[in-house]
Amino acid sequence: MDYIKLSKTISYVLRHHPEEYNIELDGNGFVKIDVLLDAINAKKEFQKSITIEDINYILDTSDKKRWVVVGDKIRAYYGHSFEKEIEHEEKVPPDILYHGTSHEVVDKILEEGLLPMERQFVHLSEDVETATIVGKRRDKNPIILIIDSKRAYEDGIKFMCENNHIWLTKKVDKKYIKIK
Repeated sequence: MDYIKLSKTISYVLRHHPEEYNIELDGNGFVKIDVLLDAINAKKEFQKSITIEDINYILDTSDKKRWVVVGDKIRAYYGHSFEKEIEHEEKVPPDILYHGTSHEVVDKILEEGLLPMERQFVHLSEDVETATIVGKRRDKNPIILIIDSKRAYEDGIKFMCENNHIWLTKKVDKKYIKIK
């Protein structure tokens, strides 16, 4: 079994294009696991039928916790790019959060703030290491931004966290951002 391909397929369905698999997510982004399995298996993209054991294997062995299973349902923690907004519980953020970005866009961010672009939310990290890993997706030597999340929260900006590492917010105004 190609678990990397399966993980990417599940993330693609849950984050970006459930409609391509004839799946409808509920208001919290969940779908029944058996519905997801049936939809993936119907496409016949894998050598064998995908089972709940395959999903559990990925959840148990992956260092990237991209989904959560609650009862008989599954959803992506974050990264959604489709129009229907996923509901998240508001939480008090740590005083400082981080965001890794490229040299190419840092000036624009410092002028306009952090925007979600094609995603529903801006993604922020609790630690520099995670921000660096994320930033390296677009720049081999990313710039790390420091977000004054305490002040932003006190000013009424809402923050959400799903997996204790990645924080979500709608936008980060430039006044809360500085370069590390």
